[in-house]
Amino acid sequence: MNKNVSALYEIAQKETRKILGLMSGTSLDGLDLALCEISGEGENTVVKIEQFETIDYSEDIKIEIRKVFAKKTIDFQHLVLLNEWIADLHAGMINDCLSKWNIPANEVDLIASHGQTVLHAPKFLHQQEKFPNATLQIGDGDHIAVKTGIITLSDFRQKHVAAGGEGAPLAVYGDYLLFSKKGENRIMLNMGGIANFTYLPASQNAEEVFVTDTGTANTLIDIFTKQFFPEKSYDKDAEIAKSGTVNQELLSELKSNVFFQKSFPKTIGQELFNHDFVNSALVKLSLENISAPDLLASLTRLSAETIAEAVLFVVQNTKTPIEEFTVYMSGGGARNPLLVKWLQELLSCKFEKSDVLGISGDAKEAVLFAVLANETVAGGNYNFGSKKGIPSVTMGKISFPD
Repeated sequence: MNKNVSALYEIAQKETRKILGLMSGTSLDGLDLALCEISGEGENTVVKIEQFETIDYSEDIKIEIRKVFAKKTIDFQHLVLLNEWIADLHAGMINDCLSKWNIPANEVDLIASHGQTVLHAPKFLHQQEKFPNATLQIGDGDHIAVKTGIITLSDFRQKHVAAGGEGAPLAVYGDYLLFSKKGENRIMLNMGGIANFTYLPASQNAEEVFVTDTGTANTLIDIFTKQFFPEKSYDKDAEIAKSGTVNQELLSELKSNVFFQKSFPKTIGQELFNHDFVNSALVKLSLENISAPDLLASLTRLSAETIAEAVLFVVQNTKTPIEEFTVYMSGGGARNPLLVKWLQELLSCKFEKSDVLGISGDAKEAVLFAVLANETVAGGNYNFGSKKGIPSVTMGKISFPD
């Protein structure tokens, strides 16, 4: 037997596995690294976070990624070069963290690398009948495995697409395995660049689980904060938006986009929610001179209303009063007081930070990919039924270090 296959077999048999989960989102802020000790599999999965670190991307890294990010027309050679370059950068960050944590590479069983999304193209968005849903993440797993000496699982989203999904949201798998609780209806709301949530029924029946993107969370707010205030990367504590007034005409125009009329579940990204999405509405309504506070207030309200409407759609289909639900928030949006305030006004249920469930909201997505890797090597027995958007598959390509 090949020694790498033998090593993987031994890892699968272990009572606990040490898995390093990596996540870099569409906000392009940096790389989250969560070193997890995972025991069990499926609904018996138990995770302990041993170390967590976020390494910020330099401005140079952001500039290089933005040359291809969410664009239909790009320099294809640059994309090819980035695939290896991002992997090498991530491998270097891994090695630096392990050294800082004083953990030898041979004590880490697996790396679970999400990679860097550069384009998300569900059929709804590309509108080309003969082509399927598509998504692309770069940062090749072979390069990470070779540079770190650790077996690496990567490219998780392709299996989801191959099995009939749109490649997102993948949080549903980890949400169900880690956070489902008998007797409590939970909404696991992640507000990163894009907002998505997982509905976890009080019955714990996997076939009742539901997941969807809702639209923009922080993406548009961040884009226009940077446009008005180049020294700011985001509207900290909603200080700018709180001083503005929502422009109802603009809000209505933005919400009239066909994406918001599309049935659930659905996925989306910055391929839609970008400068042009807002600027075209501003031009149409002759609002090119709208103030920064009013625009940011309107965009924050857009996030709040579209998230709330999506949650209400799911809640109403359960025939359970919304008062019996708890929303657990994670992502940067959970730290936006205006967004949270408006959500609480629109949804008459209990709100909590997801941190109260024992896993830091900042680490949650990196942890979820570690859980996906654990399922691929040691589990994969969940069954979400035939529900659209949640294929019951294990994910991730396996790369050996030699």
